[in-house]
Amino acid sequence: MKNVAFSPEDARDRLVAALKELAREQGFSKVVVGISGGKDSTVTAAICARALGRENVYGIMLPDGEQKDIADSRRVCEALGIHFRTVNIGKMHDALRDAVFRSPEIAEDGDFPVPDSRESDINVGPRLRMTTLRYIAQAIGARLAGTGNLSEATVGYCTKDGDTSCDFSMLGALTSIEVVQVGLAMPEIPADLVRKTPTDGLSGVSDEEKLGIRYQDIHSYIRSGSCGNPEIDAKIAQKEAAGMHKRRMPRILDPFEAGDGNA
Repeated sequence: MKNVAFSPEDARDRLVAALKELAREQGFSKVVVGISGGKDSTVTAAICARALGRENVYGIMLPDGEQKDIADSRRVCEALGIHFRTVNIGKMHDALRDAVFRSPEIAEDGDFPVPDSRESDINVGPRLRMTTLRYIAQAIGARLAGTGNLSEATVGYCTKDGDTSCDFSMLGALTSIEVVQVGLAMPEIPADLVRKTPTDGLSGVSDEEKLGIRYQDIHSYIRSGSCGNPEIDAKIAQKEAAGMHKRRMPRILDPFEAGDGNA
């Protein structure tokens, strides 16, 4: 979509209507949302509450040990009047690390060394959160709402089998800039949380600092074809190509496809 006038009120209402229709078609009434306290999960939960009723929305707060802004997550749930609970994934994370980095005395034959990777460890959080959300959603007969936006997906700023795993993507057609606009058109949620600087809560820096790209530039690249700076456009395009595997189902290697096998 390029150069199309954007109405946050219209987008909000269309998403509400789309979720109502999806729930009718698939026969569900309850949804689970991971609540981080940032704009994406806040707006997602608010749209779900409008569409299905706040009594049918279950917000799950998922700190990994200590989360300094956990109070923001609670504010979202209380402002919307949805069900909520906290599940701390810190012990799960520690248990996984302990299982991978086994002490030498319990090492098994054939063990190979696993490097202590900071990026791999950061991505454990989203994957453990997804597993926890799936567990709860299935237990209560609910669907899992995805909270990622189009800007993040475009540059691959998401975790495969983590925040990309959901039953429906609420904000996947909206850029980060548009999510803010929709959020500000919803008076039931705190405006300061909608404007809150996006961060993964793990790396210690903002999303834009980690990406090295402004969300406004990504928005312009998506909606207008260019942010006005060829170097930044190229950087976004490179990230888009490199992260495309996160936006697609795994490729099936088909032995029955045409070919002589020597390619």
